Amino acid sequence: MRMVREGDLYQLTSMPRLFPVNCYLVEEENGLTLIDAAMVFSAKGILEAAKTIGKPIINIVLTHAHEDHVGALDKIKEAFTNATVYISERDSRLMDGDRSLQLHEAQTPIKGGVPKTLKTRADVHLKEGDRVGSLLAIESPGHTPGSMSFLDTRSNSLIAGDALQTRAGMAVAGDKRLLFPFPAFGTWSKETALKSARKLLGFNPSLLAVGHGEMVKNPVQDMEKVIKRFESTF
Repeated sequence: MRMVREGDLYQLTSMPRLFPVNCYLVEEENGLTLIDAAMVFSAKGILEAAKTIGKPIINIVLTHAHEDHVGALDKIKEAFTNATVYISERDSRLMDGDRSLQLHEAQTPIKGGVPKTLKTRADVHLKEGDRVGSLLAIESPGHTPGSMSFLDTRSNSLIAGDALQTRAGMAVAGDKRLLFPFPAFGTWSKETALKSARKLLGFNPSLLAVGHGEMVKNPVQDMEKVIKRFESTF
């Protein structure tokens, strides 16, 4: 598993050349917060990264419940039994395999793979404005109904899950990039994703870190461009 560091943020990437799947470790004084749990086979790399940094994983926060973001959750939780697990209340339903929609939501099918054998469940259901260490929770639905992003308030780095991608060029969730279309294939509501992208832009992030693709420094101008591009398709 490849590890790239930007300040207190460590990007861990499985299959970086073929099909990059990212998760992140955020370093705090008293330990590490893991953002997403990648694939089942990513557990060993995540545990080795924590050992290299030299701190325990004390929090596990999930941007959404797709299987490429929760795959190693059970194994990480086994290794760090006291770690607190967080996800939005909305996507906690996906963890249980419930794809039903609420009346106020876009009535399009929820897409993407959800775990069928996952044992671990969240200890805490996150909502807008909640804090996990230095991270501010931001509701950013679209890829899934309960997707969340996290802003490190120390550096203004934004970890956005699949709200955007940077593989094969930056794009909003649902805006298909021909060389890496998979996040678009798994997106539930393009309209909702576009609203969330506009919202995330408003935080003026200093760095954008996503589920698929490289981290981007000073991403605001590029975010503006891809939002405008996606707007033109409606």
